[in-house]
Amino acid sequence: MINEKIKEGIQEYSDELIAIRRKLHSEPELSWEEYETTEFVSSYLTNLGIEHRKTKPTGVIAEIKGGKPGQTVALRADMDALPVEELNIDLPYASKEKGKMHACGHDTHTAMLLIAAKVLNENKADLQGNVRLIFQPAEETAAGAKVMVEQGAVEGVDNVFGIHIWSQMPTNKVSCTPGPSFASADLFTVTFKGRGGHGAMPHDTINAAVVASSFVMNVQSVVSRTIDPQLPAVLTVGKMVVGTRFNVIAENAVIEGTVRCFDPNTRDHIEKQLQVYAENVANIYGATAKVEYIRGTQAVINGKESAELVQQVAVEAFGEEALYFEKPTMGGEDFSFYLDEVPGSFALVGSGNPEKDTEWAHHHGKFNVDEDALATGAELYAQYAWAYLNK
Repeated sequence: MINEKIKEGIQEYSDELIAIRRKLHSEPELSWEEYETTEFVSSYLTNLGIEHRKTKPTGVIAEIKGGKPGQTVALRADMDALPVEELNIDLPYASKEKGKMHACGHDTHTAMLLIAAKVLNENKADLQGNVRLIFQPAEETAAGAKVMVEQGAVEGVDNVFGIHIWSQMPTNKVSCTPGPSFASADLFTVTFKGRGGHGAMPHDTINAAVVASSFVMNVQSVVSRTIDPQLPAVLTVGKMVVGTRFNVIAENAVIEGTVRCFDPNTRDHIEKQLQVYAENVANIYGATAKVEYIRGTQAVINGKESAELVQQVAVEAFGEEALYFEKPTMGGEDFSFYLDEVPGSFALVGSGNPEKDTEWAHHHGKFNVDEDALATGAELYAQYAWAYLNK
C-alpha cells in the first residue's frame, strides 16, 4: 500500500523540512494575519510548479493533478500562531515577534504538508487521482476552516485528512481512532444586572457580585446532575468581571466560559440549561440576566473507513510499534467543518520526548516539538493520499 519512492523522498528532504519549520517558527503570525506565511507557501508551490490560488484574506488552496483519472483527496495544514510569549529564548529559531509564538505546532503542520506536496508532485504521474492541498489560516479562532470551505476548499473532494502534532504522545507514534477525537467548543457570556450602591447600605442594592457568584457555583451541577455520566461534557467558567471599588456594591457582572462535549444533544441541553440557571439565579436576587451562546467548532468525529486506512498506512510505513490509541480530548479543532462536508479523519503524530524537553502542553510558552517527528508527519500526509487514491 505504501510507496517506497515517497518514503525515500521524505527522507531526502528531511533537512529542508526542519529548515522550513524553523523559519516559520521564528516568524509567527496570528489568525487572519498570516500574510507572509501565505506568500511563502505560494512561492514554494510556484517553484514546484503546483497550481494554486490564494484565499481571502490569507491561506492557499492548491492541487496536484495525478497522471491517471481517479478521486480527489484533500490534505489540510493550519498556519496561524498564538498570542503567547515564547519562553524558549535559547532556541536559535525562537520567535522574533514579541508576544507571538507557534505554541501549538501549526508551523510543523505547514512545513510537513509542503514537503509532502513536493514528494507527491514528483510522483504525480503514478497518482490515480488528484491531491488538494489546504493551507488554512485562523484555526486558533475556530473560524478559518469554515471560511476555507466557503471559498471552495473541498469542492469536488472525496475525502479529507488532517494531522496535528501532539506533545502528549511519544515521538513518532500515530493515533487515529474511529469516532470522537476532538470535542465541540463553544463560548458563552452571561451578563447580570443588579442595582449598585454604597457598600455600607446593602439593603438598598442588588449585588451583582453575589448573583454572579451564586450562578458560578450552581451552574456546575448542569454537568454533574443533568447529563448522562457516560456522555463526557465540560462546562468551565474562565472569566468573571464584576465591581469597580472595594466599598461600592456592583451593579453589573459579566461571566465568560466554554462548553465542550461530543454529543450534539448534550450540547443543545447545556445551552438551554445555561439560560435556565442564569434566569432563575437572577430572579432569586431580583436581578436580570442576559445569556449569549456562540457555537464554535463541531466535534471532530473520525470516519471508520478513513481512520482504519490511517492505521494501516502507519503500520506499513513505520511499523506496528508506531500505532498508538490516544483517548479523545476535550480540546477543539475546526477541522470539523471539513468533515461536515466530506468523509475523512484527523490524526495525531507524537512529538513528546523528555530528553529534548518537548512534553510541554500545547499553548504553553515552553512548547516545542521533537523535530524527529516531522518526517513521520510529512510521510503520513503523503502516504495517506497515495493509499486513498490507489486503494
